[in-house]
Amino acid sequence: MSNSLQGKSAVVAAGAKNLGGLISTTLAEQGVNVAVHYNSDSTEADADRTVEAVRAAGVKAVKFQGDLTRPANIVKLFDTAVDAFGGVDIAVNTVGKVLRKPIVDTTEAEYDAMFGINSKAAYFFIQEAGKRINDDGKVITIVTALLAALTDGYSTYAGGKSPVEHFTRAASKEFGARGISVNNIAPGPMDTPFFYGQETPERVEFHKSQALKNQLTQIEDIAPLVRFLAGEGWWITGQTIFANGGYTTR
Repeated sequence: MSNSLQGKSAVVAAGAKNLGGLISTTLAEQGVNVAVHYNSDSTEADADRTVEAVRAAGVKAVKFQGDLTRPANIVKLFDTAVDAFGGVDIAVNTVGKVLRKPIVDTTEAEYDAMFGINSKAAYFFIQEAGKRINDDGKVITIVTALLAALTDGYSTYAGGKSPVEHFTRAASKEFGARGISVNNIAPGPMDTPFFYGQETPERVEFHKSQALKNQLTQIEDIAPLVRFLAGEGWWITGQTIFANGGYTTR
């Protein structure tokens, strides 16, 4: 089995900007065709720029808009990729939503939204990948280093991501006979708008103080790990890899 990514094809959920956008272009630089998913109309311009960057790397790109908390849209996302590229070898899910709020103040609507995005969408993304991905494929989900943290405020974020570890372990066993690797990556708090809206400046400084060089996780720290797991790292499966500068460990 060749570990080269040249000529492979990928689906990147939430692949238009921030970490997802960098993953899309990083894979493209390795010769991978990329289906770039985005959710909202406000992100379409980012999706267009990412598609342009992927094509500039000399590979194919297609974009797809949809709410992935609706499993039918996940099916359509994979349909779009298969129609454009002939198949899918790599499926990366970077979809997520952060909420920092005490348990006693969290509404039912907030709970449902957080688990819909962080858990339900992840489950049905893994499910569809298992149905559609080529033999020897790779399935990678971005979770959070808060899975190993004893902290307040993130019950529905870390709680919503925590089932993904169990989904991933089960999928690694169920898909393993076809040579498919299934893993999670758990970044620390990332230096993106995704994070800053939830924290005060003082807490941002605290989060920085918990990691190497007093800094947050950079998206450039995570994309190479996705690239590795998609290729040479095929022997790793069923794992959650904490890439967070020592922010949390277990």
